[in-house]
Amino acid sequence: MTSLNRWDPVQDMMTLREAMQQLFEDSVVSPAAAPRRPGAAFAPAMDLSETKDAFVVEAAVPGLKPEDLDITVENNVLTIRGEVKQDQESKERSYHRVERRFGAFQRSISLPTTVNAEGIRASLEHGVLNLVIPKAEALKPRKISVSVGAGQPELAASNN
Repeated sequence: MTSLNRWDPVQDMMTLREAMQQLFEDSVVSPAAAPRRPGAAFAPAMDLSETKDAFVVEAAVPGLKPEDLDITVENNVLTIRGEVKQDQESKERSYHRVERRFGAFQRSISLPTTVNAEGIRASLEHGVLNLVIPKAEALKPRKISVSVGAGQPELAASNN
């Protein structure tokens, strides 16, 4: 049995208002934020924090496997690339609403200081990519010991 639903024009207007608000937020308020408009590419949300010895990056990458990700650091810029693939059976359905995003993505952030790229550790758990990025040794605080009665410290000879 077919039922008739009454059309509510205000409901469509609210959707337009929400779309305009989202467009404004994406372009003016937070241009670095991940795009959230329908049809926009997926871009993972990322948090960057700092400890005494390292930077910690957490990125939301639900549904991805380690082999789906490509992570690089060059000139203190961290770049995460990947692709969120749509299931084949999903393509055979007729959707009424699609809010998840699919496709290739790339997200880059500048790191605040020089890092030790060789020491980066990455793990993926429950859809969250965790990166521990050690700071460069030259930037870490260092304790200098003072010797007694040894005279003036020797300077390395220069070949200038």
